[in-house]
Amino acid sequence: MGREGTTRMFKAGELVKGFRTRTVPRERTALAIWFWEIDRVLLSLIVTLMAIGLVAVAAASPVAAIDRSTASVAVNPLIYFYRQLMWVFIGLPVMLIISMLPRPQARRLAIFGCAFFFVMLLCVPILGSTVNGAKRWIDLPGFRFQPSEFLKPVFVVALAWLLSLRTKDMSLPVVPLSFCVTGLIAIILMRQPDFGQTVIFCACLGVLLLLSGVSMRFIGAMGGVALAGLVAVYMFYENGRQRVNDFLGIGVQLDAGPDQTDLAFRTISHGGFTGVGPGGGQNKFRLPEAHTDYIFSVIGEEFGLLACIAIACVYLAIVVRVLLRLLDEEDVFTILAAAGLTTQFGLQAIINMGVNAQIFPSKGMTLPFISYGGSSMLALCIGVGLLLAFTRRNPFMGRHTVVKWSGR
Repeated sequence: MGREGTTRMFKAGELVKGFRTRTVPRERTALAIWFWEIDRVLLSLIVTLMAIGLVAVAAASPVAAIDRSTASVAVNPLIYFYRQLMWVFIGLPVMLIISMLPRPQARRLAIFGCAFFFVMLLCVPILGSTVNGAKRWIDLPGFRFQPSEFLKPVFVVALAWLLSLRTKDMSLPVVPLSFCVTGLIAIILMRQPDFGQTVIFCACLGVLLLLSGVSMRFIGAMGGVALAGLVAVYMFYENGRQRVNDFLGIGVQLDAGPDQTDLAFRTISHGGFTGVGPGGGQNKFRLPEAHTDYIFSVIGEEFGLLACIAIACVYLAIVVRVLLRLLDEEDVFTILAAAGLTTQFGLQAIINMGVNAQIFPSKGMTLPFISYGGSSMLALCIGVGLLLAFTRRNPFMGRHTVVKWSGR
């Protein structure tokens, strides 16, 4: 029985047989209502990740500062920590404001955002700038942003809304449309090249299709297509083939030295269980992009394997918390949107940690809320803000609870 059905079963001051009652004061501010309805456990876990990220970026900032220093220009060793702190102060209010939106408004915001950032993604080949051999960014005055980062969370919500229409009218061609849009995005990302983000978009589509109730025969066919796609990537996609070959050691010269994943694994294992201590890491200075893609290895070297396990547990707790929150949810769109956002968030964390642990080939993907990056931080805050908005509920409106309001 939903919350609306429960509230219709009583009048003010009247007891309903079989239900327990609780009298609560009628609050007059939207902030108080938000505080009642927000998932404070989930919010606390996200803030914990942000705090861990600031410590990790402070540890990795000297590496990036040295890389960008020249004989004439010296860079502050903590410059990237100060910048990350700024992005946290900007992103956290954005996340909280979005989490205050009612579900319909949050859905509309995501759909319009999806259309906008999809257009921005189409503009990357024309207006984009190239960094480290990849053309993924658009430069604005004082800010460089990656459209695919912002597109991920809003695309998941828009896709969830599209697939939720299938429950109302099975004749709507929402599944072919979902494939077409995701395929177009995948083609654009592969040309940048950005195979890691392509995997995230396709995986979210697969999860949402599975949850939307498509047949198991269709799921099996989709799995076969995915497997064939991976084979095709290795055979015809130069960037993907090179990364896999480097990971497997195929065609690598004996005197070429360790590749990125080897360096990351050596760094993360150098700290042992307890680490060498904050600021004591030496292997981190050999890492490329130590403050972004390989920050998990920096954490392992300076704070130890136990810290890495604790961080992995925080990510797992976030995923489990959202799934538990959805157990008694009845709205199809809310289930799809929250599950899709959690899939995107959790899979990105798994891929980044797996790359650092030498389980996966290098993907060029950040660790959510821990790696340095303005685009990544703001996009994640938007995604988690939407997730908090969709998982909000009144704690006084349980399945067997009647709420009796009293004014002041």
